Amino acid sequence: MAGPTGGRGGGTRVIRVLLVDDDAIVRAGLRLMLGGAPDIELVAEAADGAEVPGMVAAHGPDVVLMDIRMPGVDGLAATERLRARPGAPDVLVLTTFHTDAHVLRALRAGAAGFLLKDTPPQEIVTAIRTVAAGDPVLSPAVTRRLIDQVAGDAGQGARTTAARTRLASLAEREYEVALAVGRGLSNAEIARELHLALPTVKTHVSRILTRLDLNNRVQIALLVHDASPPDQDAGPAGRVP
Repeated sequence: MAGPTGGRGGGTRVIRVLLVDDDAIVRAGLRLMLGGAPDIELVAEAADGAEVPGMVAAHGPDVVLMDIRMPGVDGLAATERLRARPGAPDVLVLTTFHTDAHVLRALRAGAAGFLLKDTPPQEIVTAIRTVAAGDPVLSPAVTRRLIDQVAGDAGQGARTTAARTRLASLAEREYEVALAVGRGLSNAEIARELHLALPTVKTHVSRILTRLDLNNRVQIALLVHDASPPDQDAGPAGRVP
């Protein structure tokens, strides 16, 4: 969802943020922190995931900063419902190290990334800017934990088969780009490795998202890891990279 221009940024784009957290003290702290960023505007706050659809419709945020644990409709269900709607804003999940399974569910639902609640203020601001620009926010250390959990998932067998079938529908170049995304490479790194122009890589990524009905690069990476667990040597879908 594209953000407006003008406003506090003095002619530059202002990122509109909806804050969803049931803890009033946490909201107050985040409100104070975001108030110091000239290119970020906190347009609304909610204390329950049930309020999210109405808030999004009324205020048109670019990014939703979403807590996971809330009474009523929690952040996971709210993220799944929100990201299933056309033109939905990006979701940045607030979490802790102890909710790996919840983070995976949020990322599979289309969240653009996650932040730990004890993340330094400037890093939270940077993460919001990153997500608003269309890039995922994934801590390498926490990402490794998540990938380990994907590998140990009891339902991995069926998920692997389904993921390989989906990846097999891609054209050869799209498939190569998908594998590179799964390895965590940026578009620039993919361009260098595959000897492609940067705009061509971006086009391939967009086509992969469309063909596989995915929301963002995070979901491409998860699909690739589903298709090729670390303990298997065969490539996804039985194809030769």
